[in-house]
Amino acid sequence: MSTGTEIRSSGARVDRAADRFTSPPRIGWLVVARKEFADHLRSARFYVLIGLLGLVAVATSYVAADAIRSVAGAASDVKSIFLKPFLFGSDPVPAFVGMIGFLVPILGIAFGFDAISGERSEGTLPRLVSQPIYRDDVINGKFAAGLAVIGLILVAVTALVAGVVMVRLGIPPTAEDAVRLIVWLVVSVVYVGFWLGFATLCSVAFRRAATALLVAVGLWLLATLFASLLATIAAGLIAPVGDDATAAEVLANAQAQDALARFAPPTLYGEATQVILDPSARSTSSLLLSSQLDRAIASVLPLDQSLLLIWVQIVAIVALTAVSFAIAYVLFMRQEVRA
Repeated sequence: MSTGTEIRSSGARVDRAADRFTSPPRIGWLVVARKEFADHLRSARFYVLIGLLGLVAVATSYVAADAIRSVAGAASDVKSIFLKPFLFGSDPVPAFVGMIGFLVPILGIAFGFDAISGERSEGTLPRLVSQPIYRDDVINGKFAAGLAVIGLILVAVTALVAGVVMVRLGIPPTAEDAVRLIVWLVVSVVYVGFWLGFATLCSVAFRRAATALLVAVGLWLLATLFASLLATIAAGLIAPVGDDATAAEVLANAQAQDALARFAPPTLYGEATQVILDPSARSTSSLLLSSQLDRAIASVLPLDQSLLLIWVQIVAIVALTAVSFAIAYVLFMRQEVRA
């Protein structure tokens, strides 16, 4: 009897040991994310992108800070003056947030366009999904690693700009300025997450990384350069304005342009950025009536009131990011991976 019990107990131990080696880990996506994160940090694209953004950030913030120093007497009473070099540039150098809004989608595209198609073209995808991890851990880990690297780059660039501004202006940020910068960083990471998710979707949908890159860059150029033109054309069809248009017709056309332009992610991000970093901003629309200006109180808004102005834009950015990654996730889970 004792011998049979010992055999059963030893067999159970062997089965438990085998289960430990064959069953997928509960946090398999974290294993994939760590490996991808390390690969990204050693890649040439990481150093090229952080160098490019660093040069742009230093140049724009340095010029803007010098412009503010030249009018230091008039600007001494301005609230949140520490944030002004982030928002305003000096001709011919554009503002820091303007350049960042134009360039940060490249981060998402660069770290996502070959997430799956690169593995497929190298023939490593079948071996990757055959590892003792769940299949969705692959795409989850790749997305998390890309987002972590992008967040690291944005934090480093923002810290560099803050240092330049403090040196040139000689003014440290207030507590609210620091919180506003942190909120802007979070919104920026989520915004880049949309482009990362869309690039990952292209990587899943197309077998070649070059095709995925072209489609992702094409949408970026369309949304960045031609969204305003398309909104103007569509608004002309919805609310046409003739030579003898009334004031109501002109107002309806302008409101339609504003509404249609918000379908473009860069417009949502630009409006959110302006309100977060500028406490004096009271509207996200470029269309302000004289009655609205007459009733405005000349003061700055606290952060919670600023967030109330742009909660729709923030929710829309989060929703776009979630939808883009969700489609990529479902498509990847439905695909057949062959050796």
